[in-house]
Amino acid sequence: MKKTIILVGLLTLFSAANIFGQLTLPRESNRQEVAQWVGDAKISIVYHRPNVKGRAIYGCAAPSVLQVGTNNSLPCLVPNGQVWRTGANENTSIEFSTDVTINGQPLSAGKYAFFAIPQDNEWTLIFNKVNTEWGAYTYKQEQDALRVNVKPIKLATPEETLSYQFENVINNTARVTLNWGGLSVPFEVNVGDINARVVNYIRDAVKNRKADDVRPLNQGAGFVFTNKLKANYEEALGWLDESIKVRETFGNLNAKARLLAEMGKKAEAIATAEKAVQVGKSSTPPANANAVTALEGEIQKWKGSK
Repeated sequence: MKKTIILVGLLTLFSAANIFGQLTLPRESNRQEVAQWVGDAKISIVYHRPNVKGRAIYGCAAPSVLQVGTNNSLPCLVPNGQVWRTGANENTSIEFSTDVTINGQPLSAGKYAFFAIPQDNEWTLIFNKVNTEWGAYTYKQEQDALRVNVKPIKLATPEETLSYQFENVINNTARVTLNWGGLSVPFEVNVGDINARVVNYIRDAVKNRKADDVRPLNQGAGFVFTNKLKANYEEALGWLDESIKVRETFGNLNAKARLLAEMGKKAEAIATAEKAVQVGKSSTPPANANAVTALEGEIQKWKGSK
C-alpha cells in the first residue's frame, strides 16, 4: 500500500511539472548573465561556466572544424581549428543595444551567438546570427555577421571557472575578455557617438514633455554644458529660455548665465547671473547659499575678463 502511495505521489509530481512548465534543474556548468553599460549602450552576455577540473583545455588539434559527438577522445577540451561555443551547454550569446564596432569592425545592434576558433597564437572570434542553438554542432558560417582575429594572452594565475569580464570601461569603449584555464581572450567594443544619441533623446523628451514640465529642458542644457558640446550650445540656450518662460528660478538662470559665459557672451552672462542671484536670495525658501556665493564669484571673474 505504501509503495502505491509513493508511486501515485511521483506521478502527481511529474504531471504537475508538465502542467506548470519544464523543471529548471541545476547544471554542472552554471548559467551566468553579465551586463555592462557603456554610456547609453548595454552589452549583455549569457553563458554557462565550465570548470577545468584538472583537464587540459587547449593545445591539441581538431579532426574537424565542427565538433561531432564529444571531444572525450581528444587530449584537450578546446582543440585548435574547431568552432567552440565559448562556454558550455547552449551557445554563448552576446547582445548589443546599439550599433558597435568590434576591434574597429562594424556590427549592427542585436543578439548574436558568440563562437571562437582557437589557434596557438591567434583566435578567430565569431558573431553569428543564429543565437539559440545547443553548442556549436549546427553552426553555419554563412550566418556569420562578423569575424575578427585576436591574440590570446597568458594569464598569470589560471582560472578554474570560465568567466567573461568587462575591463577599461572608458568613455565609449570597453574591453571584453573571455578567461579560462591559462588564457585570456580579449576584444574591444566601441559603442559610437554617445553624445549625439543622447542629444537626440533629449530632443524627443523636450518635444513630448508636458507644458509645465521643465525637467527635460534643464537636464538637456546641463548635459550639453557639462560635456562641452559646442555645436549644441545655441540649442541648449533655447531650452533654458523655454524653462525660464515657465518660471524663473535660480537654477535655470544660473545655468543660462554659465552657458552664456562659456559661449563668450560675458555681458549677457553677467546680467543673467545678477538676476539669478537676486531671484536666489528672494525666493522662498532661498536658493542654496553656497551656490549663490559661487555664482557671485563667477560674476566678479567675468567682469574682470570683459
